[in-house]
Amino acid sequence: MKTTGIHHIAIICSDYERSKKFYVEVLGFPIIKETFRAARNSYKLDLRINATTQIELFSFPHPPQRCSNPEACGLRHLAFAVENLEETVDYLKAHHVEVENIRIDEITGKKFTFFPDPDNLPLEIYEC
Repeated sequence: MKTTGIHHIAIICSDYERSKKFYVEVLGFPIIKETFRAARNSYKLDLRINATTQIELFSFPHPPQRCSNPEACGLRHLAFAVENLEETVDYLKAHHVEVENIRIDEITGKKFTFFPDPDNLPLEIYEC
């Protein structure tokens, strides 16, 4: 198997309008397409990260809670590359997003930190 990149990351949210506002207005991802799927009583919002990668934001009635322990088995977190970590942290804090203290990756020497989305899913920003 040979892959050429990541096409999309799918996220199920508990409050569609709150998460849509967070990912579009706070994180700044442009909307590609918004679809209401009546048979599922569900929205699917496609958001552009870059030319080849998207976020698919889903809403479903009464989704079950996911274990939020960062060391639980499964997908650990989603990391976004940024050019200036301090500027990004300041921006997030100005939009009332709680951000952890900046850390240094002991392997690469790069700066990174974490912040939660509206459903407390762990998101990371990593300075490249």
